[in-house]
Amino acid sequence: MFRTGDVVAQTLVTILQLYNIIILIRVVMSWLVRDYSNPIFRFVYTITEPVLGRIRRLLPPMGLDLSPIILYFIINILIRLLLGGV
Repeated sequence: MFRTGDVVAQTLVTILQLYNIIILIRVVMSWLVRDYSNPIFRFVYTITEPVLGRIRRLLPPMGLDLSPIILYFIINILIRLLLGGV
């Protein structure tokens, strides 16, 4: 039998993993897609920009946007914590 905490933790892990995939899609699309009116691009941008924008504001200005990499690491740390290991 599943405990409620296990189900909640596993659900959060799944959501975080999906968000990591969406971040990867955004990175790849930023290299390939130049049509910003594309509905898929707009969806991915709308889902990821609130978090990436906050991270970007904390970073010093530089030529390379490292916010997706930092967010990827933060999400993976959260997943490890939720699964009970670091």
